[in-house]
Amino acid sequence: MSSLALFAQKQQKPNIVYILADDLGIGDVSAYNPNGKIITPNIDQLAQSGVRFTDAHTTSSVCTPTRYGIMTGRYSWRTTMKSGVLHGYDPPLMDSKRETIAGFLQKQGYTTGVVGKWHLGWNWNNREAGETKIDYSKQVKEGPNARGFDYSFCIPASLDMPPYAYVENGFCTSIPKDSIAGMTGIRLFRAGLAAPDFKPEEVLGKFTEKAIAYINENAKKDKPFFLYFPLAAPHTPILPIGKFVGKSGVSPYGDFVLMVDDVVRQVVETLKKNGVYENTIIVFASDNGFANPADMKAQLSKGHNPSIMYRGVKTDIFEGGHRVPFIVSWGGKLNKGKVSAQLVSTTDFFRTAAELTNATISDNTAEDSYSFLSEITGKNTRYAKREAVVHHSSNGFFAIRKANWKLVLCSHSGGNSFPKENSEEAKTLPSVQLYDMANDIAETKNVQDKQPLVVQELTDLLTKYIRDGRSTQGVNQTNEGPSHWKQLTWVKE
Repeated sequence: MSSLALFAQKQQKPNIVYILADDLGIGDVSAYNPNGKIITPNIDQLAQSGVRFTDAHTTSSVCTPTRYGIMTGRYSWRTTMKSGVLHGYDPPLMDSKRETIAGFLQKQGYTTGVVGKWHLGWNWNNREAGETKIDYSKQVKEGPNARGFDYSFCIPASLDMPPYAYVENGFCTSIPKDSIAGMTGIRLFRAGLAAPDFKPEEVLGKFTEKAIAYINENAKKDKPFFLYFPLAAPHTPILPIGKFVGKSGVSPYGDFVLMVDDVVRQVVETLKKNGVYENTIIVFASDNGFANPADMKAQLSKGHNPSIMYRGVKTDIFEGGHRVPFIVSWGGKLNKGKVSAQLVSTTDFFRTAAELTNATISDNTAEDSYSFLSEITGKNTRYAKREAVVHHSSNGFFAIRKANWKLVLCSHSGGNSFPKENSEEAKTLPSVQLYDMANDIAETKNVQDKQPLVVQELTDLLTKYIRDGRSTQGVNQTNEGPSHWKQLTWVKE
């Protein structure tokens, strides 16, 4: 194929950059919260140049499950992980045979790279013997490079989880050997080993440096590129540095959010300098809602609410746990400034990319993914739009949302907010919660007793989604894990 033909082919397939913030509340982006005290001009500009979705949700209200959903287009509770998250030394969550968005895009002619927080598991050498027995000089296997990425530069899990090391293409850039003590509060660290070249306050800058280098290198090549850029901020530890200290006028957390906003600026400027901005799709999202360890009281004391009017925070089944900022911009040329109320899940990136590249998805791939391409282009889609979305809390509890109705299959928050599971208050409440999201977006009035038919309809739909192994059209698939589902205990067999 001639270089001219290759260039023409590249022009037909846009580059893709997916920036995923970590624990950023929907109210922390000023485009979503005009009354907020944290101003994010660069993320706002991204919204003004593209489409801002107002009803977008992560597949879970915690980290690992959301990342699984983005990578696979599948709800994470279909795996053996029915609740919680992975830690730094845990084995891979994604089955080696499962198609990932990175591997899928490779088949469509893309060069693929990931820079940032992986949090989906690796196979460490001698992991069972304890972290001090691991040979960190050997290759760490079954990580990003074995899941469809040509290039990877990552930390294993959250910024507060050991081992504290950079892993580039399967090898630690420096050997972890120094023990660091644990800390609490907004500077939360779990005790563990750290590599000499790992400085927590420098991680966001290092990730940005590597992401920019990746764009600079691949913008010059004939093949389109996909960069998955999952940040480790503003997750704890809250570590604003340099000119950002005190910049927000709200809190150290607010300063850290402004550092995330500046990452967006640097990415956009790099794309423009390389002449590829107009042919690049940028997706910006968060992996769940604001996290309480970042000190909600401090934000509220300055008149800033990271959850805006939504109830709950990270870990919860309520909206504040999983309704997130979700912005898609394509070179600033399509539907500039559009605000979309279309129901969207973070699993939907997979099928959107498939439609974008005119590719076909097999029945055992992206079973919970719908395309939102029509909302970006304004053109009709060949795929059906999402009819409902399933929510999942950190403790493994379900909710399902269809149109204006949201059914929560527990009496409590499902996470760390009140009422907590097994609390005395939760024991006195109805076993399910039904909210009319059109008239009660704050989820204050449980109307399950007044709408029994809606409760039954949504219960049946959620049960079907679980048992079918998919929520999209296609051949039924198999879920992993125990045959008896804790999450199906509400169903009368």
